[in-house]
Parts: sequence; C-alpha cells; structure tokens
Amino acid sequence: MKVMNDLQDRLFWLASEREIKEGGVTDSYFLNTEAALNKSGRNPMVTMEVYTRHLPHGDSWGILSGVYEVAKLLEGVPVDVDAMDEGEIFAISKDSLAYEPVMKIKGRYRDFARFETPLLGFLASASGFATKAARMRVASGNKILLSFGTRRAHPALAPLIERCAFVAGFDGVSNICGAKLLGIKGSGTMPHSFILCFDDQQTAWRAFSDALPPDAEVIVLADTLYDEKTESIMALNTLGKRLSGVRLDTPASRRGEWKKIIEEVRWELNIRGGRNVRIFVSGGLDEKDVVELRDVVSGFGVGTSVSNAPAIDFNMKMVEVEGEKSGEMVPRAKRGDLSGEKDVYRDLSSCVDYLVPAGSRTPEGASSLLKPLIRNGVVVREFETIESLRRRVMSRLGWLAGRQIEVRVVS
Repeated sequence: MKVMNDLQDRLFWLASEREIKEGGVTDSYFLNTEAALNKSGRNPMVTMEVYTRHLPHGDSWGILSGVYEVAKLLEGVPVDVDAMDEGEIFAISKDSLAYEPVMKIKGRYRDFARFETPLLGFLASASGFATKAARMRVASGNKILLSFGTRRAHPALAPLIERCAFVAGFDGVSNICGAKLLGIKGSGTMPHSFILCFDDQQTAWRAFSDALPPDAEVIVLADTLYDEKTESIMALNTLGKRLSGVRLDTPASRRGEWKKIIEEVRWELNIRGGRNVRIFVSGGLDEKDVVELRDVVSGFGVGTSVSNAPAIDFNMKMVEVEGEKSGEMVPRAKRGDLSGEKDVYRDLSSCVDYLVPAGSRTPEGASSLLKPLIRNGVVVREFETIESLRRRVMSRLGWLAGRQIEVRVVS
C-alpha cells in the first residue's frame, strides 16, 4: 500500500462540495450496484422511504433538519421527493413495527442509488444537532442559551451546528462563520487564556471593558485563579456599574455543590449593589444540569452536548419496486420493514400521527406531514428563512409540552 505523506489536491481531509454533489462520497457497494444493474440492463422505478426506529434520548420525538441540504444534493437528479418540513417534529413508536417516513424518494434506482450515503449523512447529523438543541431549549425554560460547542467538532461542521442550534431556539452562537451565515452577530465573552495574559484579573477585566464600545455589555469570566465568589466580588468592585454579568466556567472536578456556589455568588453580588449583574454558567453542561440550575442563573453556554450530539439513526429503505415483467409498482421490502408507500398525517388537537398506505383517505382532523420537495429534479418548495424555521420549532415545542405523540397505524 502506498502511504501518502501529504495530500495533493486539498489542504484537509474534507470532501469538496462538488464531490458530495456528484456522489463521490458514497459507499463503494453502491458503485458495485450501479455497475451490476447497468450490465444487466435493469434500472427499475422504485419508492424509498427514510425513517428511524430509534432515538438516542428518552423521549419519542426528534427535530428534522438537513432537508435543505438534501434538496441541494438531489437537485437536477431525475427523482421526485416528498419530505416533512425542516424543523418539523417527527415521532417514533416504541411499541410497534410502525415508523414515520420523514422523506420519500421516487425514481429509477440506478439514477440515485449512490446518493443514499450523503443524503442519510445530511439528515442524521443535522437532525441530531437540532434534536439535542431543542431538548436543551425545553430544559432551560426561558433562560438565555448560547451555543459554545464548535471547538468540540470538526470545523467544517461549525456552520451547520450553529444553524441547528439557532433554529432549535438558542439565542446566540459563538462561531463567527456560523453567525455570518445566519446573519446574526456572534456571541461570547472571553477565554481563560485572556485573563492569564495579564498579571491579575482586575487588569484583564479593565482591558476587556475598555476595548468594547461604551454601550456594549461587559460579561467577564470570574473563576480563573480564585473561587467564584471571590472573583465575582472582585469583578464588581473593579468595574462597578459597567459590569453586566459574570460567567462561571468552573471544571466539574472543582464545582462541589454547584447550585449552592451559584446561590452564594448571587447573594454576595446582591448585597453589594450588583443585583443587576447576571450570572451565566458554562462548561460540560447537559440537560440535567440546566434543569437543576435554571432557577438561579440568567443563562447557559452549552457546548459539547449539542456539537457532539449523537446522530439520528436514519435508514433509507426500498418499499416499492417496478416489476421486472409486469412493469407495475409492486410493494416489496426486506424482512422487518413494512412494504408499500406510506403517508403520514397529524392531528394536532389529539396529538396523534396516522401512518397510512399512500393514497388513503385523509384521517378526519389531520393534515399531511409529507409535502412535495422535488419533482423530476426541480426543487418545488420555497426555502424558508431562518426565522421562519425557528418559529416552527418553537411552535412545535410549545405544542408538544407535556405530551407524547401517539403513532397510530391505519392499514
């Protein structure tokens, strides 16, 4: 085997947009499939459905994301695609074989087989980020949520992670490329290394404050060298009314009873006239931490739990195939799957989703979740603004609060 000392056609181990668009990131067995189908002269019309039966969290719902990328991937490919809306909630059934397809693709199999790998990758990663971010939004209530996690992920994914977090209800993102594409200003305070560049914390805080516009909020790290209470008092004494907030980023090994420490900081700030100084916390936070602390802080900086969120285990399965002799579409699926094209309808009032054979009568009071995305390679759905997607997710989370979606099969 020839060992490469350096890459010849790129700087990083990254696929280019062109390679993705042309199916160059597929799995090799799809190329074998193409070659065998081509040699046999077989290229049947098929219907395939994208779904998952398993979610990495305790609840039975997820947030669909990555639809935009799939539309761009399959644009120009001679297929028809129906999909749930970006930002829509999808559900799984823990008690039956039933599953909700979040997307359906129809076309001649050889024309799009190689795109299965990137298509599933787009949906799996983006939906994983968005689902975890939405769960953090629910856990935090109405407290400020900032996305701080892109340093824990491949930098090529940074804009996607920030998009998913913001659409799922985060109030700001720290990554400047992600913020740029979202059309918002990046959020952030300072790293501990900034404090360590000076002889003491007070000098660092003053330098930071002096570098900001007069009307900008000054939020400082208050746990670099001393304990949280001591540094928070020091910050208030140093900056006075210029201090907008303190961020506590204490590592887990030194936190002790974290909530009581924060309550102590709050008390000490209040009795010194710092009642308006907000307290933010960050550093390895997950849902249980956010639930525990949301009553004593103003906001959270959430990182790894979103940027390293587990992917949604989507599959893409064939459910109908054009008969080799009859030329008609025949229900067909591998064992363990339900054959035949399906539709999904939702009754918002009863919190019931209906899984039905395609073309069945619409259940009373329900509306279709699968809508046209592509027709013969042409994207027929208008892409929504980030704010529109964000409103959808917030609306769905409000609708779902305290309830579970029942997936009901009507055959």
